[in-house]
Amino acid sequence: MSVSSSVEGSALDCPIGSYPDADQLVREAVRWHFGPDTGSRFWLDRLPKLGFDPIEEIRTFADLAKFPNVVNDLRDIRVEDLIPQGLRSADVYGVYESGGTTGAPKRVLCTHEWMDRWLAFSEQQFRKRGQEPGGNWLGIMPSGPHIFGAALKEQAHRGGGLLFTIDMDPRWVKKRIAGGDLEGAGAYAAHLIEQATYLLETQDIAVMVTTPALLERMAADPHLADLINRKVRYIQWGGMHMDADTRHLFRTEVFPGITLQGGYGSTMVCGGSMERIGLRDDEPCIFDPLGPFIAFNVVDPQTRQPVPYGERGQVVMNLVSKGMFLPNNPERDTALRFEAQPGMPGDAVADVEPLKSFDETTVIEGVY
Repeated sequence: MSVSSSVEGSALDCPIGSYPDADQLVREAVRWHFGPDTGSRFWLDRLPKLGFDPIEEIRTFADLAKFPNVVNDLRDIRVEDLIPQGLRSADVYGVYESGGTTGAPKRVLCTHEWMDRWLAFSEQQFRKRGQEPGGNWLGIMPSGPHIFGAALKEQAHRGGGLLFTIDMDPRWVKKRIAGGDLEGAGAYAAHLIEQATYLLETQDIAVMVTTPALLERMAADPHLADLINRKVRYIQWGGMHMDADTRHLFRTEVFPGITLQGGYGSTMVCGGSMERIGLRDDEPCIFDPLGPFIAFNVVDPQTRQPVPYGERGQVVMNLVSKGMFLPNNPERDTALRFEAQPGMPGDAVADVEPLKSFDETTVIEGVY
């Protein structure tokens, strides 16, 4: 994945599966999102308060650091105000919410174009690991108002399969943990595993998507581990940290014949990143985002300057697309900083861990 696969012409409207020049993408995006006839009410209302003219002064990806963090405004914004005037409501695939880890949920919108772009990236990663689309999927992940569930359904259907899901409410279990009810949280996790077990026993499942915590619970059950090894050919995990030793154990002893791939993302970028291909089992799990549309920076939380490669800092995310523009968003996570793929802006990240607190709120990972 590099800009060598890009094409001539518009960066913002480049063909699905191609990767434009990052700086050109940024310049086109600010003209679109701050244009009086194309920009959203959300950004046009904030333009006088920025203290600079984005169309004139934002010329490179690095310039995105000039923007203030506006994502907290997404908790109570009228969603229609997020739609760029240059788009129609029919261009919107759906409205999705964050998990509410740091307070009331934030809302974003996803366009049909963006869903196509994200799924093309996911499918590329799938094929590079020697997997072909097809077969049924089991999502042991939040669905409901969360974009990840919608993406799983699309990906399963586009490959000719079906998506099976369980009933999961991550906000409820986070409340149990915050209230000190660890027994209740454990019972809830067991309830989720029970649902997944029934589906694995009765249905043909080729791809399973879950969290490290739930995967560990399933691996500890001999009956479930046997079911997974007999039926599943591909496991994607995400939503929580998985260390190198656990990855190695899953790949070599617990699920030796199954392709295991990690993912890391956020609702605030309507997607995220995939585990880098070719990593040794003793290497950190490095994640590369869908650049240049999604880019990470790893910075010192006090100075906002990049930390040295290999050192830990706070993750800052940027989303630059036609449907949504959310630059310079400090996330609730820390990570080790690694070099991005050639030609891509920002950083790759590894060993992602949550901050203990963020925006004066205690961070709780919950089951995902």
